Amino acid sequence: MDKLVLIDGNSIAFRAFYALPLLTNGKGVHTNAVYGFTMMLMKVLEEEKPTHMLVAFDAGRITFRHGEYREYKGKRAQTPAELSEQLPLIREVLDAFGIRHFEAEGYEADDIIGTLAKSAEEKGMNALIVTGDKDLLQLVTDRVTLLLTRKGVTEGERYDREAVWQKYQLTPEQIIDLKGLMGDASDNIPGIPGVGEKTALKLLHRFGSVEGVLDHVDQLTGKLRERVKEHGRQARMSKDLATIYCDVPLGFSVEDTRYEGYDRGRVAALFERLEFKSLLERIGGKESVSGSSRKLRKVEVQTVEPEDRESWNDFLENPLLSLWLEMDGENYHRAEIIGLALSDGETHLYVPWRTARDWENLHRLLADEERKKIVYDGKRLQVVLKRRGLEAGGLAFDALLASYLLDPSESGHSLSDLVQRKMDGSLPPDEEVYGKGAKRRLPGERELAEHLARKAEALKRLYPLLSEEIREAGMESLLFEMELPLSRVLAEMELHGVRVDRDRLLDLGEELKEQAESLTRQIYELAGTEFNINSPKQLAEILYDKLGLPVLKKTKTGYSTSADVLEKLAPQHEIVEKILHYRQIMKLISTYVEGLLKEIDPESGKIHTRFNQTITATGRLSSTEPNLQNIPIRLEEGRRIRQVFVPSEPGWQILSADYSQIELRVLAHLSGDESLKQAFSEDMDIHTKTAMDVFGVPEDEVTSLMRRQAKAVNFGIIYGISDYGLSQNLNIPRKVAAQFIERYFQSYPGVKEYMDRVVEQARKDGYVTTMLNRRRYLPEIRSRNYNRRTFAERTAMNTPIQGSAADIIKTAMVRLHREIKRRRVKSRMLLQVHDELIFEVPEEELEEMKNLVRTVMEQAVPLSVPLKVDIHTGQTWYEAK
Repeated sequence: MDKLVLIDGNSIAFRAFYALPLLTNGKGVHTNAVYGFTMMLMKVLEEEKPTHMLVAFDAGRITFRHGEYREYKGKRAQTPAELSEQLPLIREVLDAFGIRHFEAEGYEADDIIGTLAKSAEEKGMNALIVTGDKDLLQLVTDRVTLLLTRKGVTEGERYDREAVWQKYQLTPEQIIDLKGLMGDASDNIPGIPGVGEKTALKLLHRFGSVEGVLDHVDQLTGKLRERVKEHGRQARMSKDLATIYCDVPLGFSVEDTRYEGYDRGRVAALFERLEFKSLLERIGGKESVSGSSRKLRKVEVQTVEPEDRESWNDFLENPLLSLWLEMDGENYHRAEIIGLALSDGETHLYVPWRTARDWENLHRLLADEERKKIVYDGKRLQVVLKRRGLEAGGLAFDALLASYLLDPSESGHSLSDLVQRKMDGSLPPDEEVYGKGAKRRLPGERELAEHLARKAEALKRLYPLLSEEIREAGMESLLFEMELPLSRVLAEMELHGVRVDRDRLLDLGEELKEQAESLTRQIYELAGTEFNINSPKQLAEILYDKLGLPVLKKTKTGYSTSADVLEKLAPQHEIVEKILHYRQIMKLISTYVEGLLKEIDPESGKIHTRFNQTITATGRLSSTEPNLQNIPIRLEEGRRIRQVFVPSEPGWQILSADYSQIELRVLAHLSGDESLKQAFSEDMDIHTKTAMDVFGVPEDEVTSLMRRQAKAVNFGIIYGISDYGLSQNLNIPRKVAAQFIERYFQSYPGVKEYMDRVVEQARKDGYVTTMLNRRRYLPEIRSRNYNRRTFAERTAMNTPIQGSAADIIKTAMVRLHREIKRRRVKSRMLLQVHDELIFEVPEEELEEMKNLVRTVMEQAVPLSVPLKVDIHTGQTWYEAK
């Protein structure tokens, strides 16, 4: 016999939410209500085996009952935001299971359930109602039973007519009379004041209904008779409010709720996204799912040898192919090409480099802007091909960039990581195929061909999945108008490189070694003995045992000699300052002099750093091999490292363009604080202005110490600094630091409001966004662990500011690159160092480039305060600062 299961969606969702602790997935989205609801749903499917099914939801807070009683449900608390965000996900679960869900404006879920239960009974069907609301007991009949969830969401009590009688000695129809007399605080149904469930049951057992009680009111005594007489109309109204309406105009029939079972592939994909691992295993795991468009299949790979090339020329005309290029090392500036793979989703080619090297039709495909390619790490691809005289055009989609944008905090963005997260199947990581470290070897060509072909096929199958996620997140502009074009800009910067004056670098190294030797002699003299300055153990013996300096910090191996400890000890003894200086000089020698010498390309005389586009969580670029964004500037000796970076051509100059206080300007824009905006609009020195406000002095009384402290507060606020953190930075008492921060927020109240607002929004959404809609997920922001939660809160404050600043300079880079190409000038962009862009410029283009760079950078993204760029030029990078 047909069986209809009707689920009270809102009731079960609420019960699941409160029955389970708050859970979030890796992206910070709450999932406890979804998880509990899904557990109940699967239990019902397994045990009840319905032929028809529907989940009913409330459409809104206003129903036809409010026309009768405006205060109906008026005292009900607002739905928690953590639950509201899960209701759409519950509907997604129902869609994945192929279960119809419905809501009707002006009616409650109860009314929809009542209408369908009545219809099912009229057609001779059995119906089961699943709810946590006892009001629905009134719908129980000979064919309609009710499963009332009690403990958690998966256990419940089943009610038929007999069970209702056993519980209340009432018929199901009398449940509305019970509500009429006693009311219902949760729905704000008034009933008769002073009449609870016990009294109401006694009255119904004696008189049968609300009307029966009112007709025999004179048989009552005392205060009860007075209350019933006074509130008789209210009792009738309450009964009406509690009565479920069973004639909702649905627009479909009970036959339309037929349930055909679910597609395990679709459900498995959703469970994986929601991170419901136990439920995924319960349906057999993702590996058992067949027929899914996400499944990575065993590929039949075609290896193209030089003599086979002509037969594959037609395949190369395909308008959309995925392309994978394989190298034999991590540093693609030095590594050799092994081969490449192409896939259209059905045919998968492996092309060894011996075949690809002089295959003209393949070269045309690679360069053709019209024939679109799906790639992974397009910047790498462009650099590698350009180094071999080939072009890479038509890069329509970059899976690495898409993965990074979707979750920059994700620990792994390798192709095998992507396949594991997004698809049903696995792709062996390279270490499994090639080995690791000294044991790394190329496998046989057949195994290699299949590995690369699987990569190409994975890219082709990931493309629609990632594209849809990018679209849903509103990041299409970020990917296609910023990050993809920027990858081409960075590729050209890497390829061109920056020239290093090797002789000057060697001379600087000798100077620094002499300085280190001089410092060593001074340290020995102050210590009264020779020792290994680089040994923490020997240094600790000198400082604490021999010289008697106070121990500030202990470690597992002894007394600490870390930099932060030594900085606090510096005022205690002259030797400490010398040791700190010695360490800085040795760092310059090893990391920058010797490090840079190793990285100079012997053919070009240049350094070709790699810009990392997908590393930082905020969207900033970083650089490696070598890191040119971390050249020290605090010490004069460190700044002199920049003297070795020179133009490629004689007679050219280095041009440096640096955004002035861009993060504080972004803060002024995002917060809308009028005082902060005014300071920038009037081109005031923002640190002096803050010192004036915090210390309450006029401009001419601001000392250098006040300005330094105000500067620390300004930048500390951006990073959500605490009073403790500021006290450590400025070496002042924590109480004084707290006063500084308090006075800052009094001076700039809009900043405090913004910080509070962005943290609250992050707590609600699970992520924060930049001005250009870059996301960063913060799952710890709802953590019960104080340290984790407060760190996430500070990150929520900082990321929109730092990330928006990164977006601004990236936008400027893309536009400058485009304009340089359009004008056909000789000038070239060399480096990006956070808020600074470095160019090399011929003398005759200097004025044009100054104007162009300033205009583009200052107009990159419109703000409510001016963006300001400082431009300097010189024969070296050092002189341009």
